[in-house]
Amino acid sequence: MEPVRNLKLADAIAEHLEQLILEGALRPGEKLAAERELAEKLEVSRPSLREALERLQARGLIETGKSGTYVTRFMASLTEPLAAMFQSNDQALVDYLEYRSLIEGEAARMAATRATDVEREAIRDCLETMSAAHQLDDPTAEADVDADLHILIYESAHNLVLMHIMRAFSEMMRGGVFYNRHQLYTRPGVRDLLLQQHLAIGEAVLARQPEKAAEAAAGHVRFTAATLEDIRKEQTRVARALRRMGRSEFVAS
Repeated sequence: MEPVRNLKLADAIAEHLEQLILEGALRPGEKLAAERELAEKLEVSRPSLREALERLQARGLIETGKSGTYVTRFMASLTEPLAAMFQSNDQALVDYLEYRSLIEGEAARMAATRATDVEREAIRDCLETMSAAHQLDDPTAEADVDADLHILIYESAHNLVLMHIMRAFSEMMRGGVFYNRHQLYTRPGVRDLLLQQHLAIGEAVLARQPEKAAEAAAGHVRFTAATLEDIRKEQTRVARALRRMGRSEFVAS
């Protein structure tokens, strides 16, 4: 966090913090440093900082309570109603994956040309973490790193609208709104293929190969969609078979 120098107005402090939120340096749900520490980091007076925080709170960007000051989940007014509708709509998963197929390739393409050295190092570290989780045979951890990698790609695309929207969708994914990621990772053979796909996306971005990155990302979404459809069909067959086996409960003896 860079110091804010020669500031006399709370508006200037608020604008600086708002910029950090917009750019994703301060993320929804994150707790800000204590007032004294934050004032020292920004090199401003505590009264000016306090006034700036009040202005950000009035804009709905932060919230203050007994446990401290947090960046609000400002996309929640969009995602929470969507989550409620999606969970009761079978078409939601199909539409979500169709949307992802439009976004993922372009995000990876942009990341391959726009990622900074710092972001490239973060992607490299994430790939190593994913490989380590794979070796530990931990589907839950691997699925979490999966989400982390995609967020790093979105951030490296340097499109703020894409980043905030896809971060919000990622939180819905972590909550199992669209499908159970653990179920996907425990399907035989899928974990190995997903690892290969994620490594291909990340390595293409690191190598600054936009077309290869876009192709790898789009192929990953297609594979995910096809696998989930197979899982859905299998679950339908199992449910049908169980109903047939239990039919005697509904038939007079």
